[in-house]
Amino acid sequence: MATSSMTISFALLALCLMINTSSAQLSPDFYSKSCPKVFETVASVIQSAVSKEKRMGASLLRLHFHDCFVNGCDGSILLDDTPSFTGEKTAGPNNNSVRGFNVIDDVKSKVEKVCPGVVSCADILTISALESVLALGGPSWKVKLGRRDSKSASLAAANSGVIPPPESTLSNLINRFQAVGLSAKDMVALSGAHTIGQARCTIFRARVHNDTNIDASFAKSRQSNCPLPVGSGDNNLAPLDVKTPNNFDNTYYKNLINQQGLLRSDQQLHNGGSTDSLVEQYSKNPGSFHVDFAAAMINMGDIRPLTGSNGEIRKNCRKVNS
Repeated sequence: MATSSMTISFALLALCLMINTSSAQLSPDFYSKSCPKVFETVASVIQSAVSKEKRMGASLLRLHFHDCFVNGCDGSILLDDTPSFTGEKTAGPNNNSVRGFNVIDDVKSKVEKVCPGVVSCADILTISALESVLALGGPSWKVKLGRRDSKSASLAAANSGVIPPPESTLSNLINRFQAVGLSAKDMVALSGAHTIGQARCTIFRARVHNDTNIDASFAKSRQSNCPLPVGSGDNNLAPLDVKTPNNFDNTYYKNLINQQGLLRSDQQLHNGGSTDSLVEQYSKNPGSFHVDFAAAMINMGDIRPLTGSNGEIRKNCRKVNS
């Protein structure tokens, strides 16, 4: 009887260990043995891409954000359309907007040469976001790894409003971030990513022509590059941070205090609401912003990852394995 009980106990223990392994948590050391050179391999490609075009750093950071907010950080945004599903690339928040897919292809190709079949595209997106921020002078953080790639993508999910639109109110921003487990503080810190990158005229035209909570000279300077009516100069670009568009610093928050947020959703963070004090803190203390941004990036990377036996390690980030 005792032997039988022990056998059952060991069987239960083995089962528990198997379950625990299949839902293994993400870890900064996930590839320390299987692909120890993954970070330097990704960094070499990202640094080269960003040196050629500073905006690419912002684009790669945004790819990670838009991936994580739609069904978790699973690399689904990278999938091209197939006969069986329409992917996320043509969704409203992404169409003619998200970019950098070719750089991720280059990263994947290099990583596959170093350690084939080991590193997921979802993890490549995560590391690329870190390396992009570093390339533009921003903070570092311990990237947690071990995500696997989804075998599908969802146009409907990407279009469902989970990605906050640029005309969002403060309450909508807070609610959208809370829906994926991120706090209002995470939201304000992550919004600081708008210290780099550019936006198209179609995104900010209404703000610079119609809004009243905007610095008059700033609005006028943006109107010259984004005239009325709709259709004229729609794809003209303007920097999200008018002062230091290629440096990952805290100038974005200083701009908000001066009512120089390019997007309506940007200015909502400092517009007489609950997040004003945090914007003011970050504007005065870049170290505080960097610490909170790093923490928020780790939190964002934790959104519903596929781990263990879920998903797959794609050979090509644009398509599921055949």
